[in-house]
Amino acid sequence: MKDSPVPPPPTQSRPRHRDRHGRGMRGPVAPPQVPLAVTRADTFRDLVQDSVDRLERRWPQLADVDFVVLEVPSGSEDSVPLGGVLPASKGRPARVMVYRRPVELRTKSRDERALLVHEVVVEQVAELLGLSPESVDPRYGQD
Repeated sequence: MKDSPVPPPPTQSRPRHRDRHGRGMRGPVAPPQVPLAVTRADTFRDLVQDSVDRLERRWPQLADVDFVVLEVPSGSEDSVPLGGVLPASKGRPARVMVYRRPVELRTKSRDERALLVHEVVVEQVAELLGLSPESVDPRYGQD
């Protein structure tokens, strides 16, 4: 047997750096105040909730109504509705539905979408309460 006078070098792991190609350390993907995983559906749901919050201040009885965001309306109709309403029945509260895809397809910007969402919510609440949209929200149609 042959003895080696030089021991093998110790196996130390080098710290790995993300400084490839001399560009420096990588920074954060997004600033801390920006959520990374906000989907279009989440953003749309927030628009509906903002509109509902605005109306609930004026109409406290809306706290008992379910506001639901659905992708598309079910059924085959000649025209595509932007929203719908189901009156309360035994053991089930009234439900106001807003259809996300038809609203998104009719708007180009977030501001337009917010206005249309609010109009749809006001129209459906007006139908549910048996009132005109102008009496549900006096600013209806003015934006």
